[in-house]
Amino acid sequence: MSAKSIQTTLVHSDYVAPAGFDAFPPATHRASTVLFANTAAMRASQWKDKSAYTYGLHGTPTTFTLEGKLAEIEGGNHCLLTPSGLAAIAMVDFALLKSGDDVLLPENVYNPNRELGRWLSADFGVTARYYDPMIGTGIAALIRPNTKLLWAEAPGSVSMEVPDLPALCHAAHARGVLVALDNTWSAGLALRGFDLGADIVMHALTKYQSGGADLLMGAVITRDRALNDRLALAHMRLGLGVSPDDAYLVQRGLPTMKMRFERHDASARELAAWFKGRPEIAKVLHPAFEDCPGHAFWQRDFTGAGGLFSVVFDARFDEAQVDRMVDALTLFGIGYSWGGPNSLVMPYRISSLRDQWDGGVLVRFNVGLEDPADLIADLAQAFDAL
Repeated sequence: MSAKSIQTTLVHSDYVAPAGFDAFPPATHRASTVLFANTAAMRASQWKDKSAYTYGLHGTPTTFTLEGKLAEIEGGNHCLLTPSGLAAIAMVDFALLKSGDDVLLPENVYNPNRELGRWLSADFGVTARYYDPMIGTGIAALIRPNTKLLWAEAPGSVSMEVPDLPALCHAAHARGVLVALDNTWSAGLALRGFDLGADIVMHALTKYQSGGADLLMGAVITRDRALNDRLALAHMRLGLGVSPDDAYLVQRGLPTMKMRFERHDASARELAAWFKGRPEIAKVLHPAFEDCPGHAFWQRDFTGAGGLFSVVFDARFDEAQVDRMVDALTLFGIGYSWGGPNSLVMPYRISSLRDQWDGGVLVRFNVGLEDPADLIADLAQAFDAL
C-alpha cells in the first residue's frame, strides 16, 4: 500500500494498543456503526439473540454486560435497556397489545403509566381499565376474553398500597393473561417478582441502580425466551437505544446499591416513626408499618423497604398550608423520583391520580443519604409553617 496522506492517517492510524489491559470498571464502548470481520460474518449475524454485535442501537459489550447483571440481580434470564422507565412500560405495551385488546392497571399506578393507558384507549383501540390494587383474587372477575396484560405495582409509588402479587398472578395466569410488575420501589433487592409469579419485571434504573440522580434509563427483564423475543422486536422497531456512558454509570452504581438501599431503608423508617408521633399527620403510608394497606403482603413477600413513603396530613390542614411547610424545608428538594443521595419531597393532588380519595393532603418523601437526625430537625422547623 502506498504511503498515506496526513488526512487519511488521521482517519486510519496504523497504531494498535497492546493487548492484555484489565481493570475493575467495565469498558465503555461508544459506537453507532459496528464493524464486521468480513461479509460472511455480516450475513451470519443476528441482533435478536445477542449472539453477535450488529449495530450500536442493538447493543455493545457495555450494554450487554449491564443487561446481564440486571437479569442476574432480578433472577431473570433476559434484559432489554430503554431510555427511561416510562419507555420500558411503553415498550411492553406496544409489544404485547394491539387494537381490540384489553389491559388492566392498578388505580395507584405510576401516573405516566396511567396516561399511557388513556392514550392507548383514545388512539389505539386498546381498552385500559383500572382495578383496586387490593382486589387480590377478585381480579378474576375483571378479566375479559380480550384481556392480554395486567400491570402490577408493588407498592403503589404514591399511595403505597401493597398488592397480593401471587394472587393477582395466579388469577391472571388461569385466564392466559401476562403479568408485568413495576418493581422499581424495591430495585429487585427486596422483592423477587419472578418467584411470586410475574412474567415481566420492569425497572426505572433512574432510581437506586443509578444512585446518582443524574441519568434516565429503564429495563425490562424476563425469564421466558419467546416472551423476550416479542419484547426485543418492539425494542428494535421503536429504536430504543441507551447511551453507553449512562450504561457505564449504572454499572458503576451497582456494587454499592444494596448498601445504599439499606441505608435509605433505615433512615426512612426513622422518619416515618417520627411522623407517626406528630398530631399534624393523620396517616403514615409506609409498607413496613402495620396500618399501611397491604402491610401483611409486604411482610410476607418483601425483605426491605427502601427510602420512599408518603404521609397524609390531618384534614384541618389545607393544600396552601401544606405547601408552606414544603417550601420551608431546607434539606429536602422539591422534585420527582427517588433513590438518589438527596432527600426529596413532593405534595400530590391525589384526587387527580385516584378516582376516590377521602383523605387529607398527601405528601411523598424520598429519604436520601443525609443524617436522619438532621432531616428530622428540618421537618420539625418546617412544621412551624403550618
